[in-house]
Amino acid sequence: MVVGKMGDNKQTFLYMHAGSGNHGCEAIVTSTLDMMNGDEKTVIVSNNAEEDRKYILGDYEKNEKCTLLEENHIDEHFLSHVLYYGYRKVSGDKESFLRYRFRTMLKEIKRAKSQHKNILAVSIGGDNYCYPDMVNDIILTDRVLHKKKLETVLLGCSIEPSSLKGDNAANLIADLNSHKKIIARESISYKALLAAGIKKEKLALCPDPAFTLETGDVTLPEGFEVGNTVGLNLSPMVLNLEKADGLLLKSYRELVKHIISATDMQIAFIPHVVWNSSDDRDPLNKLYNEFKKTGRVCIIEDNDCKKLKGYISKCSLFIGARTHATIAAYSSMVPTLVIGYSVKSKGIATDLFGTYDRFVLPVQELEDSSQLLERFEWLRVKSGDIREHLKLVIPEYIEQARKNVQYLK
Repeated sequence: MVVGKMGDNKQTFLYMHAGSGNHGCEAIVTSTLDMMNGDEKTVIVSNNAEEDRKYILGDYEKNEKCTLLEENHIDEHFLSHVLYYGYRKVSGDKESFLRYRFRTMLKEIKRAKSQHKNILAVSIGGDNYCYPDMVNDIILTDRVLHKKKLETVLLGCSIEPSSLKGDNAANLIADLNSHKKIIARESISYKALLAAGIKKEKLALCPDPAFTLETGDVTLPEGFEVGNTVGLNLSPMVLNLEKADGLLLKSYRELVKHIISATDMQIAFIPHVVWNSSDDRDPLNKLYNEFKKTGRVCIIEDNDCKKLKGYISKCSLFIGARTHATIAAYSSMVPTLVIGYSVKSKGIATDLFGTYDRFVLPVQELEDSSQLLERFEWLRVKSGDIREHLKLVIPEYIEQARKNVQYLK
């Protein structure tokens, strides 16, 4: 396999990419590649390259804009799993599983180094630090790369401020300090990193790359009225974080009833992640099937991230649980309510509006279905003012987001 153009002296590897079935992950990688303008052939180290090839990255690979490398999956190889588990048990070498996982990447880096290329490894899983069960693998992966004398950059990260405090934060802070550069995508995380002792010169504050994502051309389904359709996104992940079982789905159900009875607006259910383990279509199809006989609802089929942004951009209002579905709405100047679960939604809303109050409804704070109805009505009444505000701030915000690639040079 040949990676990089003849005469190139630099090779960038994007790692911690979970796969394009999560169209937020796809949006980060795609928008970053678009901003790089093909200056080099970037290597995408993916948890599921076959999945990536179904969408935009498949075309980018064919057009030599990137190369897709698949991670090794130890759970799919019984003998390797047993051998590595035994070795780790005896040796205490916790990094061995990660060396196996990224073995193909490490071999390709070695090959690129033999061609005297300068290597930069970019961790694009900035979201991952919001999920406690993933942090240990991130730390171990970074250790593996740093032992190979590689420079790493953390792109588009959000960090829960609480995770940077207390005795258990030392390993995380040490990992963050090991990066050449950390690009926080919102100010709450940026300030928390500063407060945790990360040096200011190591930090940058720059909006999520996906704010720059192109808007795809789409053919609207029957029942989707441009400028008079509420886009609704809901995810199994956020359903798992609710206080009372079934409350969020009930809240969405009551909201749909309210929109149908109290307005003339249509409703489009828009999935943004279609993994078997976490498929937005599962809860959205339940709602669609309940209300399809009204003639007021439609459901958007799975598409790549640019086309999904195309559908979202045609909405008059948007309510979403997936961060990058809401980024698609914000960047299209669509008034948006986020059903949040972590610092990232609060931070992005704060940077856009000066506050996240009313713009974010944390699922952990949802206690009654009337809360979502009240937030929707506020959004509907204030939609004109919100849209005008977004028209003022989003162009500059997108320009700021374009600066992400400056830190990858």
